[in-house]
Amino acid sequence: MKKIKVNEIFYSLQGEGRNTGRAAVFVRMSGCNRKCPFCDTDFEKFTEMTEQDIVNEARKYPARFVVLTGGEPGLQVTDTLINLLHSADFTVAIETNGSVALPDNIDWVTVSPKGGEIKVTRADELKVVFDGKEPTVPPQCVEALKYLQPMDTGDKEKNDAITAQCVEYIKSHPEWRLSLQTHKLANFP
Repeated sequence: MKKIKVNEIFYSLQGEGRNTGRAAVFVRMSGCNRKCPFCDTDFEKFTEMTEQDIVNEARKYPARFVVLTGGEPGLQVTDTLINLLHSADFTVAIETNGSVALPDNIDWVTVSPKGGEIKVTRADELKVVFDGKEPTVPPQCVEALKYLQPMDTGDKEKNDAITAQCVEYIKSHPEWRLSLQTHKLANFP
């Protein structure tokens, strides 16, 4: 069975996008093919786990919704892991930068492009980190729900300005929705 580099598995509420507020088991995988300055994953820290180990750990929590995240989980996720999670009655979501093809059996795909070519074949949700520039919609994401998330600069004054810009952009482009990082606002993991 394949070993996957897992940064952490934890239980919380989904803080972003369509599933905001939903209880979820998060499987944060280590490793990425992008170098985003705002990334909150420590790629040096990981535990190698089998796919079954991941399922066993996820089963310890009451929710049956799992979010595969990272880094870039698409670099490690397999059909086998998804099938094992489905067998344990989990609905499986993934948060990806879209740079690698994904297994077809994932229930919900959130694409958050970070530059470079998009290789996913489907997206249920597009989440663009808004930095004041015009957001780009990759062809694979045209039919997806579209969310803008103000970039977190680490500076409250700058964050407030970007958020205000983001709100004005959405008011002028109502096909977009606002996604705030509620886990940061409400101070939960």
